[in-house]
Amino acid sequence: MSAPRPHSSSTPEADPTSQAGLLAAFETFLTVERNLSPHSRRAYAGDVSDLFDFLDGRPDDDPSERSFEAERVNRALLRRYLASLHQRGLARASLQRRLAGLRTFYAFLRTRGPLSDDPTRRVRAPAPRKALPRFLRVEEVQRLLAAPASFDGSFPVRDGALLATLYGAGLRIAELSGLDLEDLLPDPEVPCLRVAGKGGKERLAPLGARANEALGQYRAGERLTLLRRARAGPPEPDALFLNRNGGRFGVRGIRNLVRKAVLAAGLPEWVTPHTLRHSYATHLLENGADLRAIQELLGHASLATTQVYAHVSPAHLVEVYGRAHPRQASTPPPELRAG
Repeated sequence: MSAPRPHSSSTPEADPTSQAGLLAAFETFLTVERNLSPHSRRAYAGDVSDLFDFLDGRPDDDPSERSFEAERVNRALLRRYLASLHQRGLARASLQRRLAGLRTFYAFLRTRGPLSDDPTRRVRAPAPRKALPRFLRVEEVQRLLAAPASFDGSFPVRDGALLATLYGAGLRIAELSGLDLEDLLPDPEVPCLRVAGKGGKERLAPLGARANEALGQYRAGERLTLLRRARAGPPEPDALFLNRNGGRFGVRGIRNLVRKAVLAAGLPEWVTPHTLRHSYATHLLENGADLRAIQELLGHASLATTQVYAHVSPAHLVEVYGRAHPRQASTPPPELRAG
């Protein structure tokens, strides 16, 4: 099923009361007021465009000639729209995200004048089923990180450093691609990365000794080679990870590299770059880190997002219970001992 199609909002003379004019103003609101990423702006504009198409039933008409009457959209109509999305095959999580986009649109409409009703406040999409994130065992991560040594005709030192950084700092794939040389803070005791997270929020991510060592080897060798190999377009000398043309190593390239390493390591096909982030958080939790610390390390705005990682293995839970519960521990805590 194709994604909702955002209408073009590049026509400067568009009537501000038309659908095209509203979309143009909405995208400006998302950029200036909400500071959303280009991906999120496209998604939210597509949500509103899809609602317009549902209301009019004429998705191919010129949006500059179609108006939008906010008062026309009531709770019953919005529920019918969400039901139509469900019939089109959207998952529960997608319905939740689509409704979030429409709520943001109505928040934008309220900045333009009073509304008699906001139906998005009185409609709930079906709660998504919460699937536990999949993660790798430590031994499986080690196999994945060692896989680039077996690659033919590539840059194994770079690839190994990239994977080690992805796991060692628990980064999102876009955060890894966006790293510059100046983001590597060479503290001799605790080397860190300065990471630009979601919403432009910066954080410091400890790197780990092995990842830091791998980065040092890459910077002293293959990175210099890649910088001299620039062929297609200007190189990006500030980017930490470079592709074979001397440009920034992009998100697609990282996905392809992880897929290649997964195959070489004999790991399941469901392993993705984000699996390493899940594994990073899980391993921290299993080794005693508390959820608040993991929240900061991952750059989560809410602890509720981090709590999904409280899914440690049953064997680990039994071990913690046996060590900590006073009626189960083989050696009682000192404060419970007689005398």
